[in-house]
Amino acid sequence: MQKKAPVSGAAAKVGCDCILKGISNGKVDDLVLCVTVPVTTLCPCSKEISEYGAHNQRGYVTLEVRPKPKKGGWELILIEDLIAIAEKSGSAPLYALLKRTDERFVTMQAYDNPVFVEDVVRNAAALLRADDRVASFTVKAVNHESIHDHNAFATIISG
Repeated sequence: MQKKAPVSGAAAKVGCDCILKGISNGKVDDLVLCVTVPVTTLCPCSKEISEYGAHNQRGYVTLEVRPKPKKGGWELILIEDLIAIAEKSGSAPLYALLKRTDERFVTMQAYDNPVFVEDVVRNAAALLRADDRVASFTVKAVNHESIHDHNAFATIISG
């Protein structure tokens, strides 16, 4: 997806995995939209206990969304809508190209919006529950920890 950096406006593509799962066999019609979006997360605990900052992680938010059926198909949900939900759920979006002014902006945005991986899935779930087009969903998040020898993950399943 083409993204512009928040301050400089420099444009570059950021990779998001997208899958469309569909079944239509005369008995069952089903559609699930899936996206995996990279985000930045900043550890709230690290921020609270540190005198010099906090540690960040690269996280991946996976949304599996079943649109509500409507006559002749399903409610229209764009992949871009789901990417926006995933990005709003982390501490800050990821960008492929950042100038120094952009790095400052993104770093401060993350610092002002610290989230644990559990917060990421709760944030995304709240946005999906508020969307009248969504019948059910699964939200998964994985943080590739920067100072721990493990990854952190969380999942919420609705419907």
